[in-house]
Amino acid sequence: MITLSERIGRLAESETLAMTRRSRELNEQGHHVINLSIGQPDFFTPDYIKAAAKKAIDENFTFYSPVSGYPELRKSICHKLKRDNNLDYTPDQIVVSTGAKQSLTNIILSVVNPGDEVLVPAPYWVSYREIIKLAEGTMININAGVETDFKITPQQLQQAITSKTKAFIFSSPCNPTGSVYTRDELHALAQVFSQYPQISIVSDEIYELINFEGRHLSIASFPEIKEQVIVVNGVSKGFAMTGWRLGYCAATREIAAACDKIQGQVTSGTCSISQQAAIAAVMSDPAHSAEVKSMVDTFKTRRDLMLSLMADIPGLRTNIPQGAFYIFPDVTEYYGKTTGDLIINNGTDLCNYLLDYAHIALVSGEAFGNPDCIRISYATSNEALIEAGQRMKKALGELK
Repeated sequence: MITLSERIGRLAESETLAMTRRSRELNEQGHHVINLSIGQPDFFTPDYIKAAAKKAIDENFTFYSPVSGYPELRKSICHKLKRDNNLDYTPDQIVVSTGAKQSLTNIILSVVNPGDEVLVPAPYWVSYREIIKLAEGTMININAGVETDFKITPQQLQQAITSKTKAFIFSSPCNPTGSVYTRDELHALAQVFSQYPQISIVSDEIYELINFEGRHLSIASFPEIKEQVIVVNGVSKGFAMTGWRLGYCAATREIAAACDKIQGQVTSGTCSISQQAAIAAVMSDPAHSAEVKSMVDTFKTRRDLMLSLMADIPGLRTNIPQGAFYIFPDVTEYYGKTTGDLIINNGTDLCNYLLDYAHIALVSGEAFGNPDCIRISYATSNEALIEAGQRMKKALGELK
């Protein structure tokens, strides 16, 4: 009998994708499920980006592309990083991948050896944990709760570092909490990292443009740690291009070359048409983009709507997200409550209850490293959010 590898046995299914699959199955059975489980903007890709893709097809950009991406795209990304983030990179420090998830995987496989420790502030994006598993590293959680806006302190970071620490990975704006580290907070973390030049800092900035408090700041902005930082970004969230599958990283030449080497053996260069579309995306200045402004304004309105709906439901504790499109309420007030024979023991039970009885798809905080919470995506219409809030209030009110 054929047996699968131990590696695949250790790997968990993405909880967000699993919940989306369950939602689809219920919809196919005739139920109207409101899916608030997936992180996907409900906007269309801007027309000028689609036009660039159509032009690329007409001009026959249909052959294999360079592993790290077309030189024109890598130059455009360097221009974007200087224009938007005041970061200086050269094209040979950029690797374009099939989504930011592949960029993250390339990086972790390039820097982490079996047994190395990777520090991860919790809550964290679900795939960080599994990517670290693939590299046979050890994930070390640094826990932060709603009372600290889900952000870690420099003291916590200092205490977590050991002789085995090889990397640190985080996102700001954060998935799943929407939290955004301030300049002072990032600088305080940078001061700690500056004492440990052997630690790679993986900065996941995919939600850069969905920021309600002003211009995004990268931790790579602090010169004392610039060489330690690997910036990860892409076009999926800020330009509503999830299906185009294009992300990138900016790093030292050594790490960029390592990522190119891994990618060359896994996928080679990403989609040639997506790359040409991405040039149009990253060359557009978000500070003067009507499409980006409209999207961010819409998400902020939805955030405020969801916060008002959450405030009307007893027992939920929330922070005020400053970016992304998620709310991550503490729901421990409902643990131990029952309805009929059903007992809510944890966030997974609560999410399953809300899916089965209220037909709302959410994701348990256990998937993100915080079992006290659940993740709610508000990347959908106001009407759907209002209906979801009403269903949630009714269903939670039936728990005793």
